[in-house]
Amino acid sequence: MKKLINPLLIIAIAVGLRLLPHPPNFAPIGAMALFGGAYLNKKYALIIPLIAMFISDIFLGFHSTMLYVYGSFLLIGAMGIWLGQRKSIHTIIGVSFVSSLMFFVITNFGVWFVGGLYPKTLSGLIDCYIYAMPFFRNTIIGDFVYTGIFFGSYELLFILFLKHSSRENRIKSA
Repeated sequence: MKKLINPLLIIAIAVGLRLLPHPPNFAPIGAMALFGGAYLNKKYALIIPLIAMFISDIFLGFHSTMLYVYGSFLLIGAMGIWLGQRKSIHTIIGVSFVSSLMFFVITNFGVWFVGGLYPKTLSGLIDCYIYAMPFFRNTIIGDFVYTGIFFGSYELLFILFLKHSSRENRIKSA
């Protein structure tokens, strides 16, 4: 089954989904980072989301907070590696939420720190987080939707593959 999930295919799907029109922050990259960490060979798990981001950023544009965005996806990929040995519906949902929260905290700190929208004060940082709340809602919803699609589809395909393989083995042994 692992041979069916080609890293280049995952990158292409993530880039395509990110380039399609979607609400702000409703994107597949966080879920792909979790999925990649949980299922892909560890040598690909952390780099695939970054490659997908970079390729899509060529079309969408680069910005001053990229270090924070890319760094958060590296951490989410590491969380996916941890999740790989502990997969259950509850842990996947929990880790998906924590990864959304971590992305929100890290990237909005970056917006405050390197951007010019907010004063470099505690009040400015708090304002940055308050005004980013609508984006946080979209991040959570997007991460839950795409995490469900990626993990659920993989597990469903795995079950179907096992049933098909089991049936073929029964036919061969008959």
